[in-house]
Amino acid sequence: MLKKIAGGLLLATAGLGIASFVPAEPQPPAKPNVIIIFMDDMGYGDPSCYGGGPYTTPNLDRMAARGMRFTHFYAAQAVCSASRAGLLTGCYPNRIGIHNALNPDAKIALNGEEETIAEILKDKGYATGMVGKWHLGAKVPFLPLQHGFNEYLGLPYSNDMWPVHYDGKPYPDTAKTWRARYPPLPLIEGNETRRIIRNLEDQSELTGIYTDRACEFIRKHKKEPFFLYMAHSMPHVPIAVSKAFRGKSGAGLFGDLMTELDASIGKVLQTLEENGLDKNTLVVFTSDNGPWLNYGNHAGNTAGLREGKGTSWEGGQRVPCIMQWPGKIPAGTVCNKVAAAIDILPTVAAVCGADLPKKKIDGLSILPLLKNEPGANPREYFVYYYNVNNLEAVRKGNYKLVFPHRGRTYRLNTPGYDGFPGAQPDVDIAGGLYDLSIDPGETTDVSKVFPDVVKDLESIADNYRQTLGDELRKMPGTERRPAARVQP
Repeated sequence: MLKKIAGGLLLATAGLGIASFVPAEPQPPAKPNVIIIFMDDMGYGDPSCYGGGPYTTPNLDRMAARGMRFTHFYAAQAVCSASRAGLLTGCYPNRIGIHNALNPDAKIALNGEEETIAEILKDKGYATGMVGKWHLGAKVPFLPLQHGFNEYLGLPYSNDMWPVHYDGKPYPDTAKTWRARYPPLPLIEGNETRRIIRNLEDQSELTGIYTDRACEFIRKHKKEPFFLYMAHSMPHVPIAVSKAFRGKSGAGLFGDLMTELDASIGKVLQTLEENGLDKNTLVVFTSDNGPWLNYGNHAGNTAGLREGKGTSWEGGQRVPCIMQWPGKIPAGTVCNKVAAAIDILPTVAAVCGADLPKKKIDGLSILPLLKNEPGANPREYFVYYYNVNNLEAVRKGNYKLVFPHRGRTYRLNTPGYDGFPGAQPDVDIAGGLYDLSIDPGETTDVSKVFPDVVKDLESIADNYRQTLGDELRKMPGTERRPAARVQP
């Protein structure tokens, strides 16, 4: 029989049952995926969309056209291990006891009590994977699987920490140099050594190995939310390029490498698109610090920023950063606000609905910047620490106050060539106030013109000296937490 119901529709009934249309329960939106692509020693001016060349980086350029390119983005510190600790934990590295570049036999490592991006997302049901350079502890229990990652394939530290000379030839057993005492360079899968990287030909395979594993991870986890941390070992020296890319750029070995690294990024992005994941994936591209300039034609460039890796000048710590998330981040936007790698964890937490770490962090969510909200400016100031705990500079707005300290310079000596380094001596730095809006090269001290700005920045620095300390002023700080201690 037919039964009339509200609205005039007819509903068929038979016996004791009623045949009716029941609307499906609305499905919650899929959790966004997150990919962080972290380069090693790539300078601010290296991607072609930042002025690099004469090679081209079309995939990075396409990322910038589809997303947001940052012009004032800072690594947590201007050196490998410290920078990576800051990225993964959202903390200034000195807060958690990590400094410099950890050697294979380092006595400290990232403390297991610190929560990483991988851990906060794993708690939300994310599959977590890493490929590439770790550099926060060289053995169990300090490898990625012990810090929230389900899967790992890569090097435990920098690719120059191996018993091989600058010319690519292994040191003889009789060699006396400290470099010859490095252990063999292991490629680790999970917690176990998969193979030994013995020479430059082996190194030339690394970019392809990382890329293939990253794409495999995406395909494997395409039906669940995932976090992928892809930390390339290059363009950190020694640089090496696979046969498919040698001589292709017309711009020497460094240009060939930039071409291959860009192609790697393109392959990851293509894998997202082929699996229908690109519109639900936040992709972050950035670098751990500026270029190692004393390696000359095997190093990149800073686009005119002062100095490079290992310094708190802009060339050491301001790095390229591009973020892509189609439909969420407005295409083709440029962000001129200050942001930093320590802001990525709280931003990812906000995007994915994850809890922030229980212990205090220094990062701030920059999601309002990604949405291009008018007037958004979450990071009012940024402090530049280096060495174990030296507060070397502070920035607020366009002004940067540099404090007197002793630091590296690349300006006094001719750089090396074809894989060999030039000298990089330390010198006394007088400091001063720089207006980065008109003087990004930090050439002219304007402290006498703006004494009130100096006073304001000094006050900010004093607050950090109280909490995070400052070895330049012999202040230990009240909020620093210890790194893990590595047993012999």
